[in-house]
Amino acid sequence: MPHQSGREFFHGPPTTNPYMDLAWPFGKLEGLDCDDIREAAYEIFFTACRSSPGFGGRNVLTFHFSYDNGDGGNGSGPGSPGRRANNGAATINPTTGLGFSTLKSPNSRRPLTSAEIMKQQMRVTEQSDNRLRKSLMRTLVGQMGRRPETIILPLELLRHLKPSEFNDLHEYHIWQKHKSNPLVIRLREIIRAGDLNPIDTSKNSDMMRSLCNIVVSLAWRGTNGTPTDVCHWVDGYPFNIHMYISLLQAIFDVKEEIMVLDEVDELLELMKKTWSILGINRSIHNACFTWVLFQQYVVTNQIEPKLLSAAYTMLTEVEIDARKPDKETTYVKILSSMLVSIKSWVEKRLLCYHECFNKGNIDEIENLLPLALFSAKVLSEDVGIIEGEEEGSKKGDVMLVDSSSDCLDRYIRSSVKNAFAKMIENENVKHTEENERPSVALLDLAKETEDLAAKERELFSPILKKWHPIAGGVAAVTLHQCYGTVLKQYLAETIMLTDEIVGVLQRAEKVEKVLVQMVVEDSEECDDGGKGIIREMIPYEFDSTRLKLLRQWIDERLKKEKELLCRVKEIETWNPKSKSEPYTQSCMELMRSANQMVKDFFDIPIAIADDLILDLAEGLKLIFQEYITFVASCGSKESHMPELPPLTRCNRDSKFFKLWRKANPCSVGIQDMHQIITSERNHTRPSMSRSTQRLYVRLNTLHYLISHLHSLDKTLTLSPKVSTTRTHLGDSHKHCGASPSHFKQVNTLIQSACNHVSEVAAYRLVFLDSKLVFYESLYVGEVGNARIRPLIKVLKQNLTLLTAILTDKAQALATKEIMKASFEAFVLVLLARGPSRFFERSNHEMIEEDFESLKRVFCTYGEGLIPEDVVQSEAEPIEGVIALMGRSTEQLAEDLSIISRETSGIGATSPGQKLPMPPTTRRWNSGDPNTILRVLCHRNDREANQFLKKEFQLPKRK
Repeated sequence: MPHQSGREFFHGPPTTNPYMDLAWPFGKLEGLDCDDIREAAYEIFFTACRSSPGFGGRNVLTFHFSYDNGDGGNGSGPGSPGRRANNGAATINPTTGLGFSTLKSPNSRRPLTSAEIMKQQMRVTEQSDNRLRKSLMRTLVGQMGRRPETIILPLELLRHLKPSEFNDLHEYHIWQKHKSNPLVIRLREIIRAGDLNPIDTSKNSDMMRSLCNIVVSLAWRGTNGTPTDVCHWVDGYPFNIHMYISLLQAIFDVKEEIMVLDEVDELLELMKKTWSILGINRSIHNACFTWVLFQQYVVTNQIEPKLLSAAYTMLTEVEIDARKPDKETTYVKILSSMLVSIKSWVEKRLLCYHECFNKGNIDEIENLLPLALFSAKVLSEDVGIIEGEEEGSKKGDVMLVDSSSDCLDRYIRSSVKNAFAKMIENENVKHTEENERPSVALLDLAKETEDLAAKERELFSPILKKWHPIAGGVAAVTLHQCYGTVLKQYLAETIMLTDEIVGVLQRAEKVEKVLVQMVVEDSEECDDGGKGIIREMIPYEFDSTRLKLLRQWIDERLKKEKELLCRVKEIETWNPKSKSEPYTQSCMELMRSANQMVKDFFDIPIAIADDLILDLAEGLKLIFQEYITFVASCGSKESHMPELPPLTRCNRDSKFFKLWRKANPCSVGIQDMHQIITSERNHTRPSMSRSTQRLYVRLNTLHYLISHLHSLDKTLTLSPKVSTTRTHLGDSHKHCGASPSHFKQVNTLIQSACNHVSEVAAYRLVFLDSKLVFYESLYVGEVGNARIRPLIKVLKQNLTLLTAILTDKAQALATKEIMKASFEAFVLVLLARGPSRFFERSNHEMIEEDFESLKRVFCTYGEGLIPEDVVQSEAEPIEGVIALMGRSTEQLAEDLSIISRETSGIGATSPGQKLPMPPTTRRWNSGDPNTILRVLCHRNDREANQFLKKEFQLPKRK
């Protein structure tokens, strides 16, 4: 496998962090912190409610403390106001927007005024509260009927509060800074000056006078620039929303933030008095209150689900408001920002609900999901959402919000993908630490994928199915795609099919079946029967994957086999491995590798289609054919045969003849020649050369191939792993009435190669190795002095050596080729050995006797290795030539004349017309005119000499 240990086997998407902080949707206020805003909000609230009971009014708003009964009950302890919201059910109050009906504690202390409750809830110190009361009292001296919204409170506080009412000058300066920072362009110069030193608030202060004029001018502005009877000094967005949110947060117990005060309805009713000052209406209130409830749920670690339910209830009121026509731009901005923030936070959890929820908190999804879907619905249907102020967007862009079904579909797919990516991340770490193979990691991932599918089906799908009819099917399809991506990456790095890969594919097939079944079960009630979601499941296509990998396996192994073939061809010497194994090492290596390849192929634990067997056999066939061609590349018999000498008339007066007739023992030249001939005749050792022996090793090699190819072919044909399934019908070389043998053509080529190598070896043995004792000495000079007996002895020795070299199955063919070569050499001695030989008619019987001896060698050799009828069949043409040598010269001349005229087509001719020279066909027989002509050329008589001179003008021998 090409995978490297220690590297990640799959790169998955990063998981989403679901615990990111809830985004504040109402903009930022520079220079003011939460304490500043809270204190300013309390001041506005107190000023607006100054005439209400508890703020100097006639009636007192009572508040009951809860005592701890010692059993860790719902009370928050002495002096701590409020009760847990989960002691009662959230209900809508048509006046205030929300009410909590809670149980009353039987124990109580003195009642607190509403001002005291708000002071405690908003963490206002006694000193700040006293300063506020004093300033209001001074401001309203003689103006008790003055409306709160006409009082510009920051100016009044600046006027009436002196440094002496603070602990030190620095504290006074800090207080001044947050009072004089309404962020209006025309106030910047004064504000910047106030940042450096406290503002002089004396009656004669020019800076104070300028500040008053600017603030009053701005606060009493109308929408069209005309004066109005309402003071708008804190109605600017987002300053007013920050203030109002700070007030709304006071309904939660400061010590136990999941608790809502019993007096929430009364407090909310009082907060309405600030609306005219802050520029708040009921629609904005509903949006802000929805936000406060949801924010409190988030910041208290989502442990109080009734806060979430209350936020959802308020959201239904928001939807009613959002449907109203002619919505103000500011309201749309507030609403859209708030809904987007809520929806984004909820979606961060829903987009990875596998990570965020378990059996312990699974019910929370039923609260979060409606909130997300309803928020999306309001955004898409009821609000014209402008994202002009969003970063990276252009003014006027419209936010695209998915439908509820699309949203839930996205949550399911995203959560499953994130959960799967988390598994990938864990497997990568494990894979690196334990240095395990990628296949092991993928098998582990398959098990985890099934577990994740089971978790989805058992835990989440029953809940999500309330909003999505095929929630489980969507999850299964997503898992199928995720695991398929990993599997595809793994297989992309795979070169060949191995047991490990087969195991991975089998395990993946099981995963696919589980997921498909999950989709089918989940889609039973769908209108389309689940066809739509099923179409998303692109099958892993295991059959085509296995086929592809098997083909790659075959190609890769055949490539290695070809490399082996090239290597052994380069180093082959044609020496046998041993006496017991008289064939080449290269052949053994090639067949061993081929057999191992076939064994490994069938060891792959899958059913194998029959045409893949044909592919493998086809590849092996080409390799074997190349090797057989290499073995048979040993030249040709023609390269060892002597050239035919020119035709001449036998001349009894030739120099050679005279030397032979007048041989004198004292003559050095003649004596040396006689000794050479006699020595060769008496030579009894085998004449087979090393080169010829190597040719017979080639022959052994070919027969080794034959036997092992038969075994290999049987394995390919009869293996129980072969399937009748065909993977690519229509291939030109497949299933077209193929022979049961996969190597029929190879066997035919081997047989042809055996014939060729046997023939070349035989002709080399006869015409080259045995040349001196056979072709160059038989019948030289006088026939009676150069008979065939010495040749027979050497031939028998060669055949004995041949038996030791060749395997049993190779001996018959090799011996037959030696016989054919010997017969041809014998006839060439009679017909084409030039001036060294001449024959009398009387020599016929000796020659006939010698040839019978030569025939007898092959008939008796090897206990009938060559049948007599085969020997006789090959001998008949030679015997016909020998028979010609027994005819008279006159008869030979007449036969030649008749046959030449017939074969040339000239027919009878007039006297004096010469015969045509018959062509040399080398098909020596009694009916061949060239054969008859050569018999006459070697006939040692006057009639033959005269006939050849007259008809063909042949020269005499020298």
